Formats: sequence, C-alpha cells, structure tokens
Amino acid sequence: MLLTIDAGNTNTVFALYEGETRRGQWRISTDGQRTADEYAVWLTNLMALESLEAKDIDAAIMAIVVPQATFDLTRLCTKYFNAEPLIVGPSLDLGIRIAIAKPEEVGADRLVNAVAAHKFFGGPAIVIDFGTSTNFDIIDADGAYLGGILAPGVNLSLEALHVAAAKLPHIAVEKPATVIGGGTIPAMQSGVYYGYLGLIEGLVARTIAEFGAPMKVIATGGLASLFADGTETIEEVDADLTMRGLLEIWRRNSGAAQ
Repeated sequence: MLLTIDAGNTNTVFALYEGETRRGQWRISTDGQRTADEYAVWLTNLMALESLEAKDIDAAIMAIVVPQATFDLTRLCTKYFNAEPLIVGPSLDLGIRIAIAKPEEVGADRLVNAVAAHKFFGGPAIVIDFGTSTNFDIIDADGAYLGGILAPGVNLSLEALHVAAAKLPHIAVEKPATVIGGGTIPAMQSGVYYGYLGLIEGLVARTIAEFGAPMKVIATGGLASLFADGTETIEEVDADLTMRGLLEIWRRNSGAAQ
C-alpha cells in the first residue's frame, strides 16, 4: 500500500491507498519538533483500528511545506515502513510545466493541487485552497503552472482579530443569517464570511480578466464547502484534491522510487 503524507503549516494528513481505494486517513497537528518515533506510535495505533499494519506499507510520497518536519517524516517512512519516500518538488515528473522564474519557490502543496486540478478538471483553472493561508493557483489549458495569489487564511484572520482587540472573542467560522450583524459575534462572522467571499470573487474576476479567457474554479480545504455555498464563483469542491494529486504524482514517478 502507498502512504501519502501532506504536511501543511497547521495539520499533517496521512492516508493509505491500496490501488485507487483509500483504506484510511488521519490528521495530526503539524509540529516540526515531533520525532519519527512519536509519529510511528500515533499512526500505527490508528492503523490498527482499521486492521492495518506497518508491513502493509511498501511505498510513500510526501508533500511538505514545513522544512523542520522533513527529517522525521522521512525517518518515519524508512525506519518503520521500510519505504524510501518520494518528496514532491519541481524536479519530479509532475505532468505540468512550472512556468515561473523560480520553480523552487512554489510550495509542494500548491504543486500537488495544480497537478490534481489539471488531471481531473482540465484547464485553464484556478484552485483555491482554504488552509493556513488562502492560496489561489493558476493553471492554463496546457497544464502550465502560471503562479498564484497568497492571502491570509480565514482562521488566521480570526485569530488576528482576537489577539489584536481585547474585547473580540474567539468565534467559529459560520455563514451568518444577515450581512449586518446585530451584535459582536454576528458582526465578526459577517466580516469574515462575506469579507472572504468578496476577496474570492474579486480575485477570481481580476485573474480571469488578466488571463483573458474563462477559467474553471475549484476549491479544496476544510472550509471550501462553506464558502462555495455562498458564491457561484466556485464551480467545484474537491476535499480530496491534494491526496488525489499525491497519488497521481506517485503514479508518474514510482519507477524513480524503486
């Protein structure tokens, strides 16, 4: 089975695939100080709940945006699963061309999402990933990665409000009933929800105008469905886009990992 690892700034997601079938998926908060042994204890116990064992894994691929986590995640794969992991980067066969001046600056997660979007939805396309940052990544009809836009993430913005203003509480991201908030919490929810809808719609419209042709808009990440519900700008929601991208990259490069 293939172990896929998406190590983001906030969470690290592990999934196991047997061919096209996902046998399990688990997430843990990202911590650059967590050791391979700690990962192993946590992950193998969760695998056991699904009747899976370490010996079932024979390959691994990782997309990492937290460099401090690379060593121990690699060690996890080699020591406990006897699998040398493939690490996503511009040197791999991605099936897309990275058409920017410094390909090495593109986050692995953004490359993976671009690969999946081109493979499963075609292009030209805009991928919006609701993570620690809100990423907009642009792919043309031929699969060239043209660059993107980075904005503060929704939860990051909420945290900034709470930290910077003594009387503003922690709140959950929800779609408020009205734009005009009748109290502090609904006012905050409106500012975040409708504010981000405005950001999404504005940036997508400007991107399409600059590109000069219609583009498909695909959203992923934990808040994708919530925001897609509030706008017609987002055409597709794929919660598994990153994992599907990792699986596709593995297929294209598995010979290099032997």
